[in-house]
Amino acid sequence: MKKGLLTLVFGLSSLFLSAQTLVKGVVTSTTGENIIGANIVLLGTYDGTSSDLNGAFNFYTTETGKQVLQITYIGCDTLSLPVELQGQPLEFKFKLKETVNELNAVTIVSGVFEASDTKKSVVLKSVDIALTAGAVADITGAMLTLPGTTRNPETGQLLVRGGAAYETRTLIDGLYVQNAYNSTTANMPARNRFSPFLFKGMMFSSGGYSAEYGQALSSALILNTTDVVGQTTTGIQLLSVGGGLSQQKSWEKSSLSVSGTYTNLSPYFRLIKQNFDWKQAPTAGNAELSFKTKTSQTGIFKFYATGSSNGFNMNVAIAGDESQKMPLKLSGENLYTNASYRDIVFKDWTLFVGSAYSWNRDKIRQNFDLNTLQQSAQTRFSLSHSLSEQVKLKFGAEHIWSLFDEKYTEGQSFTTLHPDNYLAAFAETDLSFNDKWLARVGLRAEHSSLLHKGNVAPRLSTAYILRKGEQIALSFGQFYQTPEHTQMRRSTAVGFEQADHYILTYQKQVEGYVFRVEGYYKKYHNLLKTTGELPDNTGYGYARGIDLFWRDSKSIKNGDYYISYSFLDTERNYRDFPVQAMPYFAAKHNAAIVYKHWIHKLSTMLSTTYAFQSGRPYNDPNTTVFNGSRTPVYQDLSVTVSYITNIKDNFTVLYLAANNVPGFRQVSGYRFSNAPDASGQYLGSPIVPPAKRFIFLGLIMTIGEKFEKNQGNNDDI
Repeated sequence: MKKGLLTLVFGLSSLFLSAQTLVKGVVTSTTGENIIGANIVLLGTYDGTSSDLNGAFNFYTTETGKQVLQITYIGCDTLSLPVELQGQPLEFKFKLKETVNELNAVTIVSGVFEASDTKKSVVLKSVDIALTAGAVADITGAMLTLPGTTRNPETGQLLVRGGAAYETRTLIDGLYVQNAYNSTTANMPARNRFSPFLFKGMMFSSGGYSAEYGQALSSALILNTTDVVGQTTTGIQLLSVGGGLSQQKSWEKSSLSVSGTYTNLSPYFRLIKQNFDWKQAPTAGNAELSFKTKTSQTGIFKFYATGSSNGFNMNVAIAGDESQKMPLKLSGENLYTNASYRDIVFKDWTLFVGSAYSWNRDKIRQNFDLNTLQQSAQTRFSLSHSLSEQVKLKFGAEHIWSLFDEKYTEGQSFTTLHPDNYLAAFAETDLSFNDKWLARVGLRAEHSSLLHKGNVAPRLSTAYILRKGEQIALSFGQFYQTPEHTQMRRSTAVGFEQADHYILTYQKQVEGYVFRVEGYYKKYHNLLKTTGELPDNTGYGYARGIDLFWRDSKSIKNGDYYISYSFLDTERNYRDFPVQAMPYFAAKHNAAIVYKHWIHKLSTMLSTTYAFQSGRPYNDPNTTVFNGSRTPVYQDLSVTVSYITNIKDNFTVLYLAANNVPGFRQVSGYRFSNAPDASGQYLGSPIVPPAKRFIFLGLIMTIGEKFEKNQGNNDDI
């Protein structure tokens, strides 16, 4: 949990702040009929809602000053209205005019779960992530409740539709994040480095993503940062596992945020019995800086930087003999910076320019020394333009310089050095044939100096509206990725790995309800095999399945729940696999139920999550079938309770989180001894969490801010 505990309570202080403006009204047609499900948003923010059965709407916003209120509805002209927010309630009556052709009447949904200003069909906002029980404010943890994902508690990373962890890439404002997780070792879960409160919109693509992005065989997690912050605040956190301090300063067109956190789990481990023999419990420190400024009415510049370090020291039991142990020490350091500029140029062209730099060093000491240094520097630009109501064009290019430097010492020393210059260009167009049928055609070209190879990747998606709120979508795409550096230690004379995606989606959305079913087939080509003298691209595999999703934010007053289920059939022959088999990180059945509820009278947020996963394969050397054994089923029931109040007129949150409340036995796999015993048997040990349960209690106070009880409503959850 480490840094995430502070991240969670750090961000909760911003969820219920006062000084909000109420925006309400009603939306009708020109004939006076109520319009149900119209989207009302403040442009450039994440604030907004949808109209109800009576065409009415209301939402709160912390934005101030001059803003633009936009109202959109399928089949109607978009309405944009300048407004000025000064803390006083605003009320409007809007009449929308029908239009014959509207490019945004149908959107591409195949393989995509998106939360943004204008797409609210399947939403995981910052609040959702913070209050999803079991996630403890971890972005990846919350994403694992969506269909298409598989839980790997021993890694904590995002695995999608039969793909390994390295097949999913994280991007911030369109720029790659080289090391999205904190440093860790085998069988020690990692966390996403970034706070969900940094972002206004998130897109989780479980497959078939845009030609704008590449270098991800399975999935892309695309995070868009918030814009200029409208409030000046100070936050102080005092917790049993550490502390934190934040300062946020706002001006008319700019904002600056700085924060720092420190965690030390030693006090907690003294109270709660651990399955691990800790010599030094995990510690972590993190500092963040974010600056944003509006350069014009349509332009914005953003800069973000974060630095962190973490480590631990423990004794690891020998597989098959728990009485024997060896020392294991880890230390990790990370730096990530990101700068971007977006504006409308040449009257109606949207320009994006961005750059990012990543630096990460990991040191592992066991019966060997492993020092790894990874660096990358990226530059990127794109231009987009609507040629007409029927045609929208987007194109761009990027360059990524990267370096993988690894030194391994165990008696002898070995060094791996992989510098790479990766170049890519893309072009993509949206074609609206009518108000019900949209197609997206894209092409991406890539070249790697490390591999001395290039490729061309076509992408195609189309969507068709069957009736109001109901549509189907088809997607096809070819995706390439450079093999993992750790698999190319002996040679880089290999090529890109490849995956072909085929996706069919049906989605129905009405006010307060979303139903979605998606079938997919993913074919792997040219996967890396390491069984020969040198690695080669003779590996292959497939993944196919069905994902189901249901969300209901209407039936229960102040309540919101969703249910997800995934069926996965996958096998592959890659790396050191002797035959084609289901990989150890995949599970045939995955399901999750998430419920959130605001108890108005008690000023309390309640969240609970139940997760189920069928047994995952593992290889038992005592049997003849490779990966033929299965772990027990995985279950988890987690609960979070957040009580919001005022202490001496200062905003205060009391937060309680409990993971795996019933104490289910959670086995992720087994470790076996390297050699058989006298009877010819390989002894094994289960891979289990450090403790059956994790419980956290935190108190935060925001000085100078006061909680108004009437702020809590169903829109907040």
